[in-house]
Amino acid sequence: MTAPTAPTEEGVGLTVWYDGGCPLCAREIALMRRLDADQQVCFVDLETAQDTPLPRQVMLERFHVSTSDGATQSGAAAFAALWRNLPALRPLGRVAAWPPLLAVLEVAYRGFLRLRPRLQGLARRWDARHRSIQP
Repeated sequence: MTAPTAPTEEGVGLTVWYDGGCPLCAREIALMRRLDADQQVCFVDLETAQDTPLPRQVMLERFHVSTSDGATQSGAAAFAALWRNLPALRPLGRVAAWPPLLAVLEVAYRGFLRLRPRLQGLARRWDARHRSIQP
């Protein structure tokens, strides 16, 4: 399976794989797209992706990115890689890549994954409630 073509200049060329059916993910990706003013990151919705570097179900379980050399990262390491590719978050991405901090962030991310289904439910209810009151 191959990743979509993404920029290949040094410091860019990241493909972000996300769950477009997840309301939390959709909100976060919308923010990351706004921060990617130079459009150096390729965002791919796993709901519509034709080719993925790993089985789709595996990719839906955690956040993944692929680098221009084809390497795939997940979890906190993937977030740190994304942040390093967004100018406004680059300092945070560099700090987050420090191995001791990255290990702590990975533990926190795994904790979030346990809460994710409940948080998704809350986000869906919020969206439904606010859509129903809009003119």
